Amino acid sequence: KLIAMMVGRELADIFPARIAAKDETLLEVSGLTREPAYRDVSFTVRRGEVVALAGLMGAGRTEVASALYGLQPASAGSIRFKGRDLLVKSPGEALAAGIGMVTEDRKGQGIIPALGVGENITLSSLRRFARGPLIDRSADRTAAREQIGAFAVKASSPAQPIAQLSGGNQQKALLARSLLDDPDLIILDEPTRGIDIGAKAEIYALIQNLARQGKGVLLISSELPEVLALAHRIIVLRQGSVAATLEAASTDQETVLRHAMPL
Repeated sequence: KLIAMMVGRELADIFPARIAAKDETLLEVSGLTREPAYRDVSFTVRRGEVVALAGLMGAGRTEVASALYGLQPASAGSIRFKGRDLLVKSPGEALAAGIGMVTEDRKGQGIIPALGVGENITLSSLRRFARGPLIDRSADRTAAREQIGAFAVKASSPAQPIAQLSGGNQQKALLARSLLDDPDLIILDEPTRGIDIGAKAEIYALIQNLARQGKGVLLISSELPEVLALAHRIIVLRQGSVAATLEAASTDQETVLRHAMPL
């Protein structure tokens, strides 16, 4: 009852209805390897599809996602994105290709505490506001305000230091940053860790909205109910290798854990 009062709906309605994915393959990962973190990892993501990477801590989930975003490139394997071979060596190259990411470490790798909410949101998109060697501050502020409104970030103004916001609003600001350049694939690593149930419900709705727009979503979450409710397919990693590929609608937590447990 308390949760229902906080989010304005019954607990059973927190997870939005899953929509059907499209047939077009957006991302194709084949034989991705970087020893000892992971080896021979292969999977696909279609447009409008939410694919979850599940597994225990240390299974290689974050490392695989980091390779796709250029944070820690793989040593072997191939990535095809939007029908073309893609070699990503840095986050800048990933962003230019149409891949966005929200990392699991919100405070260590996400927000810049000393900067305002608006500056944090536009930080990775400054090139689009550049006029020669200078930044068009008016365009920058306009984009920040639009994103703050679109993602319902509760802040007194774009200038308010992001460190003063709640964890949920910081996370929504990071999502607003990652989506400002309209990527085709968004990687979400533990997007609801450490935030309240109300903010979680908003992020769940956002994920389904991204899928509805035809985006591909690669989701990493340690909360199995979240994975089962949001994902279309689940790639279970065990000790750095793919142990199983499951249809989320026809599996359960016990099955996922059975595949995730070390042999």
